[in-house]
Amino acid sequence: MEQHSQAFPLQDGFLLLGTALVFVLLFRRLGLGATLGYLLAGAVLGPYALGLVGDAESKIGFAELGITLLLFIVGLELAPKRLWRMRHEIFGLGLLQVGLCGLAISAVIYYFTPFSIEAALALGLPLGLSSTAQVLPMLQSAGRLHTPFGERSFAVLLFQDLSIIPLITIIAAMNRNPNLPEGPPGWQLALITVLAIAGLIAAGRFVIRPLFSLIGNLGEREMFVFAALFTVIASAALMEALGLSTALGAFIAGVMLADSPYRHELEADVEPFRSILLGLFFMSVGMMLDLSAIAERPLFVVTMAMALIAVKSSVIFALGLAFRMNWRSALALGLLLSQGGEFGFVLFAQASSAWLIEPQAASLFGAIITLSMISTPFLMMATQRFREAPVSKEEREGPQDDGASALVVGYGRFGQTVAQMLIAAEIEVTLIDTDTEMIDVAGGFGAKVYFGDGTRIDLLRQAGAGEAQLIVFCIDGEQLTDDFLHAVHGAFPKAEIHARVYDRRSLVRLNDAPVKSMAREVLESAVVLARNALDGLGLSLEDIDRAETTYRSNDKERLSLQYESGDVRTARDRILTQPVRTARQFGTE
Repeated sequence: MEQHSQAFPLQDGFLLLGTALVFVLLFRRLGLGATLGYLLAGAVLGPYALGLVGDAESKIGFAELGITLLLFIVGLELAPKRLWRMRHEIFGLGLLQVGLCGLAISAVIYYFTPFSIEAALALGLPLGLSSTAQVLPMLQSAGRLHTPFGERSFAVLLFQDLSIIPLITIIAAMNRNPNLPEGPPGWQLALITVLAIAGLIAAGRFVIRPLFSLIGNLGEREMFVFAALFTVIASAALMEALGLSTALGAFIAGVMLADSPYRHELEADVEPFRSILLGLFFMSVGMMLDLSAIAERPLFVVTMAMALIAVKSSVIFALGLAFRMNWRSALALGLLLSQGGEFGFVLFAQASSAWLIEPQAASLFGAIITLSMISTPFLMMATQRFREAPVSKEEREGPQDDGASALVVGYGRFGQTVAQMLIAAEIEVTLIDTDTEMIDVAGGFGAKVYFGDGTRIDLLRQAGAGEAQLIVFCIDGEQLTDDFLHAVHGAFPKAEIHARVYDRRSLVRLNDAPVKSMAREVLESAVVLARNALDGLGLSLEDIDRAETTYRSNDKERLSLQYESGDVRTARDRILTQPVRTARQFGTE
């Protein structure tokens, strides 16, 4: 306990959390993102500014668990089949990005600085890597992680994680330090990597899945959280013991659990730890920002940071075009991945130990990485108008107050049915959606759909929600939150709110929301299909009605208990898994 308090005293925790709270709230308010707030909070507290908190190296070692947890959560979203479909982007686009960017930056360093070719490679190749810890949260917050653009971005980042081993091997091959023990050869590291990945896959299938199944049957919430953290840390520890990427190990563990029934619970359990540790990681990076090095050579640091961004953006932009991305998406990809990454700090330390660069150079280029990371949110904001495809004025036409009694937000296959039912009842409806292609198609059928984000209070007010009697949210996925629905109810108290939800987890999550009704996406269509199937088996109408009544009554009781507990695992024993009357078959006794 004494050692722990020395490594991370309560006073440091108080200062870090308090300063982060102030900076992140401020930068969120300014629309600059949380990452920049964490970085500057760390820089202010660090030894090169106020000096209130020190020992950034030990803190960043602990906080790197945040990156590990982030990759685990991303792995949970990528089932093995989906990952296999991305193989061309991972080993094609990813390989070319790491190789070409690293060599191009090395060439810039060699020709425009006094560094030797070995030192230029030791500095340039790590700078070819980008910041997974910064890019993935940006994609998540923008809702683009699971889009084609997001998947390509992630494919590049994943290959960058895989490339850590060959980069370490290259630095070891150029070693000038006779006192540094020789590590295993590159082929042996590659073999160890393959065997470690295979071992994690086997452990996930034959150990971890049965473990979560056992814990799930016991219904112990605390043990579920405990097991989730154990899975992440154990996989990361195994990879660290073998000298491999800890984040890669956690990612593979996540992929192995991606198609398990516990995916959503795991994600919910790990997310709070991920958020806190990732914030601490960025604060530690900010603390390591050597302001004195920047003050001594400000022109060099700023110029090299600009060169790094320009070279990486240009190379990735060209690769994006070569991989048949449109120029706007290719430009967005180049800018998004233009910064240096957190693994650069690790590889610079390796290069310094190998006597390839001086410690001062490692500190200087660490400052260049940090400066490039700070620039990314500003670059994305400054280029937003160029990266977004232009749309016609008709497509951009925002909602108008047409005096309609009902607003339907989301005009996909679900919203179309809801809207047409309301119109059939002779109710005036205002339709809102963000999908411009769908708006064009709907216009071809005579439907007027306004373009706009229906999860914005100001846009709903513009559409006439203040006088509407009904607001129906028919948007995909889990975009609705309890806070948002309370805000809608407070802003438009005259309107009844009805909502489409994804599944029973969403029902439990939004149980306290001020909505008149919530409908699960596929519940009623599934009931209709089941009735048709039972009819095909020859059951009487009475038996079919009895089966539906039994299911609905049981489902209602389960939901009632789950509402009380707030946990979807409650009343698992009430799920219908066996026939109630095994003697009844096809309507006979």
